[in-house]
Amino acid sequence: MSRYTALFERLNAANQGAFVPFITIGDPNPAQSEQIIEALIAGGADALELGIPFSDPVADGPTIQDAATRALNSHTTTAICFDILSRIRAKYPDLPIGLLLYANLVYTHTPEDFFKKAKAAGVDSVLIADVPVEMSAPFKAAADQFGIESIYIAPPNADDDTLKRVAELSSGYTYLLSRAGVTGAETRAQMPVDHLLKALKEFGAPPALLGFGISEPEQVKAAIAAGAAGAISGSAVVKIIEHNLADPAAMLEKLTQFVKNMKAATLR
Repeated sequence: MSRYTALFERLNAANQGAFVPFITIGDPNPAQSEQIIEALIAGGADALELGIPFSDPVADGPTIQDAATRALNSHTTTAICFDILSRIRAKYPDLPIGLLLYANLVYTHTPEDFFKKAKAAGVDSVLIADVPVEMSAPFKAAADQFGIESIYIAPPNADDDTLKRVAELSSGYTYLLSRAGVTGAETRAQMPVDHLLKALKEFGAPPALLGFGISEPEQVKAAIAAGAAGAISGSAVVKIIEHNLADPAAMLEKLTQFVKNMKAATLR
């Protein structure tokens, strides 16, 4: 059984949804980044969604772009990211760990080489933000070869054909966008996603996690009330990092508390 399947079964039995924080590995530097991941887990994160820093993150707003810049300026490489992931995996054998990244990072290796290294580091899933479903075949083939789950985005304006393709190809979970545009806590999540959730369920998609613009516990509650299996929050987490760069201890404390508050909102 995959770690995601086990997680969703356990949460359903406990009448809870999932809360999944996102950060960029290496932000603000590799050593602090590892402490940040530990703080998120200490706060009760059900799974992790982690970015590998990239110089042109087209799906991201300024907050996560700045995180990638900080990570790259501290000389974070893909190899360093995999080293950090290996250590986290060794400490937390049951925690689902997903990567969210861009195709160029895969192509600096080959898809096979990248997914092989990801598997060795303990990665469960990969979402490639700039590859649409119809162009994803070589990535999915490499992911399948190494037993890594392929995550696809279900956009808010998707027609049934797109949702059907997403449902057929996805495993682990489905990343449901709450709104169009780039990542960012400044633009709030929209919640009229009931029809999308219903369609994804009809097409047999894995559980949907709602992302983009999730920054408050009330939004997590609303996502779960609408039928999502949980919520992903990125920019709001990264803003805590950004606003506390001068005080690392306060940063870790605030991150843990933020996750605790968001996780508490997943109780059904």
